[in-house]
Amino acid sequence: MSAPHFPMDGGVQSFGRSTPRQEENPVLSPSLAQEIAGDTTAVIGFNVLITDAEGIVIGSGDSSRVGSFHEASVDVVRTKEPATHSASQAQQLRGVRPGVTLPLITNGQAVGTVGITGTPGQVRRFGLLVKRQTEILLRESVMLRSRLLAERAAEKLLADIASYDPQVVEGDFLVFRAAELGYDLRLRRVAVAFEVTVPHPVPRRQGGTQSRDMALVRSELLRTVGEFFADPQDIVASTAPGWIGVLHRLPAGRSTASLVADCRRVTELVAAQDGLVARAGIGEAATAVGGLHDSYQDACDALRLGARFAGTDPVQRITDLRVHQMVSAVSQSARSRLLELTATELRAQPDWPALRDTVTAWCEGGFNLVRTAETLHIHRNTVVYRMNKIEQITGRTLREYRTAMALYLACLADRLGG
Repeated sequence: MSAPHFPMDGGVQSFGRSTPRQEENPVLSPSLAQEIAGDTTAVIGFNVLITDAEGIVIGSGDSSRVGSFHEASVDVVRTKEPATHSASQAQQLRGVRPGVTLPLITNGQAVGTVGITGTPGQVRRFGLLVKRQTEILLRESVMLRSRLLAERAAEKLLADIASYDPQVVEGDFLVFRAAELGYDLRLRRVAVAFEVTVPHPVPRRQGGTQSRDMALVRSELLRTVGEFFADPQDIVASTAPGWIGVLHRLPAGRSTASLVADCRRVTELVAAQDGLVARAGIGEAATAVGGLHDSYQDACDALRLGARFAGTDPVQRITDLRVHQMVSAVSQSARSRLLELTATELRAQPDWPALRDTVTAWCEGGFNLVRTAETLHIHRNTVVYRMNKIEQITGRTLREYRTAMALYLACLADRLGG
């Protein structure tokens, strides 16, 4: 397993600012207008058209009218009042047919109009309904667009921090960028990385198998994580399919045990969804960009190393895996040499995995016989037998700390592979 890849150009790019044309009217887009006009026309049986604030038709049940000028809309936008036009009145206006035209109001501003073609007496009764429904859809579109932009900005901010290099970009620049989004990177935070996977195909009810595309459940995962990390200063972002990163603000008095408990509840909630398995890695607390970068990398390392060394526990802290992290950072050749010089004869034994686990439990249990037996779920006599065997083969006693630690590091190197 490897940590998600981040684009390296994120550190100097702006947070996806809109083009000038998008900023002129971020509410009423032609694609949304055409969708609303087409669907509404099909429902009421009269042609519906939508114009922008300049009177240009940007959506219509009659696609031939898209792009034309609707003169009546200009006055409706100016006055914010509806207007009706008979056949004779419509003939005197450019691009207008008999019917009713109503302003589309958002935040007190007329952003366009919606018109219904037909005899005014017939279509007037649909006017207010169509206007209100269109305005509701516009508001929902704005909310969705704002949420997506916020998610994208958080993704880029987390990517910038994860790939932070002080030789490329100054930390103060990222602090400023974060402040524009409402985040204060000087607050004490800790990074948490969540990985969600599908361990095996999910059986279908009627034969065959299916797997869940992690990209399709992205929003669901973000919502689940966001419920537990809901502080306005918590930065929660999807970093890759199946990966959620969190830069969690640590309030005064917030204990590590409480954070671990929240992470564990997140993994349990995700696990309750069919076919998904969640794990979490927790870094160290930090108050600067460089420290947050290290904290996030540590959280990813905790995930990676926890999968190899920590068994079934879904939540791992880098604090408990520092030695493992150090061994993994050593070159492959150095690890191989350590194994060769320290544990060659032990690795030749048919019960090497059991001997390796005994050394590991002995060292991690504080060189205590009872704790070692409890960790391995075996009798103390079995532990004594294995330790005697190890000492006979190596010619050194496990009660001598330097010997025990050298074997312990060799065992970790073996678990890391090759």
